[in-house]
Amino acid sequence: MQCAVVAVLAAAILIQLGARQLTAAQSFKNVLTVTAILTVLPMANVASPLLAAWRYKSISREFYEACRPYEEKVPMLYELIITSKEMILAVDAAAVHPSGVYLYCPGKTDVKKAEQFLNSMLKSWKLDGNARVITEENVFFKRLSSLKPMTEEEDDGSVDYTVNLLKNMSM
Repeated sequence: MQCAVVAVLAAAILIQLGARQLTAAQSFKNVLTVTAILTVLPMANVASPLLAAWRYKSISREFYEACRPYEEKVPMLYELIITSKEMILAVDAAAVHPSGVYLYCPGKTDVKKAEQFLNSMLKSWKLDGNARVITEENVFFKRLSSLKPMTEEEDDGSVDYTVNLLKNMSM
C-alpha cells in the first residue's frame, strides 16, 4: 500500500516537473515548482518508514508458530520497528506482561541503549520502566515459558496501555 502511494506521488511530481518544462510563462513555472515541492513533503512522510523497514526481513513462519502458544498467556506483538534519534530497533516479537515488556531483537542491537530508551519512554508515559531486550531466540522462549498467565488482580489496564504505546511507537 505504501509503495503504491509513493509511486502515485512520485508520478505526480514528475508530471508537475514535466509540465513546468512545457510552459513558457514564468509565473506558471513557479506555481508548478511550488506544487511539486509541496507534493514531496507527504511523499517523504510515507516513504521514510518504508525505507527504514526495507532492510529488515519478516519473521519466519516457524518463529511465529513457536510464539503462538504464548499468546494465551500474554499479549504478543510482531514485527515492530521502533525508532529513536540514535537507533532503529527491529523487534521480531514483543511480549507484554505485568512484570515487564520482553522484546526479541535479533542481530546487532545495542541492548543497553535500547533498554535505556524503552524504559525512559515507558516511564514518560507513567508506566513501569521494565523493558528487557533479548537478542537470542532460545533465551526469549525461555523467558516466555517462565511467564505466568496474567491474573485479574494483575490486570490494572497497564498491559493494554503498553501494547497500544508500543504499536504507536512502531512505524
